[in-house]
Amino acid sequence: MFSRIPNQCYDQFTMYPNEMGQNPKNFERTTNERVPNTTNTPNLEKKPVIPPSPAPKYFQNWLIEQIGKYIKIEFLIGTSMLIDREGVLEEVGVNYIVIKESGTLDTLMCDMYSIKFVRVFHDQAKALSCK
Repeated sequence: MFSRIPNQCYDQFTMYPNEMGQNPKNFERTTNERVPNTTNTPNLEKKPVIPPSPAPKYFQNWLIEQIGKYIKIEFLIGTSMLIDREGVLEEVGVNYIVIKESGTLDTLMCDMYSIKFVRVFHDQAKALSCK
C-alpha cells in the first residue's frame, strides 16, 4: 500500500547487523579525531556572580551614593509609557531600589532594570518631609 521513499541522508549512515563494527558508508574517521569521554559526570556547579566593582561609573553604585536624598525616578513600562515616583532613596539592592514616598510615607520597592531617568533634587528640603 505504501512504498518506502528512500532518505538518502539517513540511509547513508544507517548500520545494518552485518555491518556492525565497521564504519558506515562514506564515513571515514581520521586518527586525530577525539571521541568525547562520557564516563565523567558533568560539572554542574554554578559560578558565583561577581557583584559590580565599587566604582562610581556603575549605575547601581552611583545610586548607592544617593541614599538618603530626595529623588524622582522615571520607569519605562512596556515600550512607550513612562511613570514616575518621588521620595527618599532608602536602599539599593542588586536588582531593586527602595524609596520612601513623600506624600504617604509608604515604602516602595522598584525594579532596577526598568529605571530610565533619576533626578536628584538640588533642594533637599523635601527629604525632611519623608522622615
